[in-house]
Amino acid sequence: CKFRFHEDKYMNKQECIQLFNYLHPDFFESESVRALPEEYVFDEMILYLNEFDSSKYNKQFDDSVSFGFYNGGMDELRKKVEKVEQHWTPFFNENDRIFCGYINGKVASFCLVDNMGIYEINGHKLKIGGAGCVGTLPEYRDKGIGLTMVKYVTQKLKEEGYDYSYIHYTYLA
Repeated sequence: CKFRFHEDKYMNKQECIQLFNYLHPDFFESESVRALPEEYVFDEMILYLNEFDSSKYNKQFDDSVSFGFYNGGMDELRKKVEKVEQHWTPFFNENDRIFCGYINGKVASFCLVDNMGIYEINGHKLKIGGAGCVGTLPEYRDKGIGLTMVKYVTQKLKEEGYDYSYIHYTYLA
């Protein structure tokens, strides 16, 4: 498989790779990664939150759509996660911060809100967070619910003082 690292104007490609190695030591040595087909391409994405403007994406929904932190039962949520990606279910646990998009009060999309820690890159301490295991149930796709959910999570990270939002292992091919 191939990984692409996307730099921004504040962090160059080499610094992105350095951050990746801090966050995921020995990642490429893991059996599951080594077993991925050569044609798979994954992107590592990082967003400088100081410049994030949530008003640039403004999808309008009717009153049946809402967003917020999940407060239901984990078994119920894991069944939804399994419909999107069965290998993600172990990552959703009681003490996790989980943000969802809802339609008529039912989960339509979900993601983990991760605190990835503070790392020093070139003498700067950076607080890193991100949305993880982002998924939308098949029957709710192509409506903008998942993208809007990630927008709200990104804004929340910014409000909580994170410097960067990091999205790991995004399958694009």
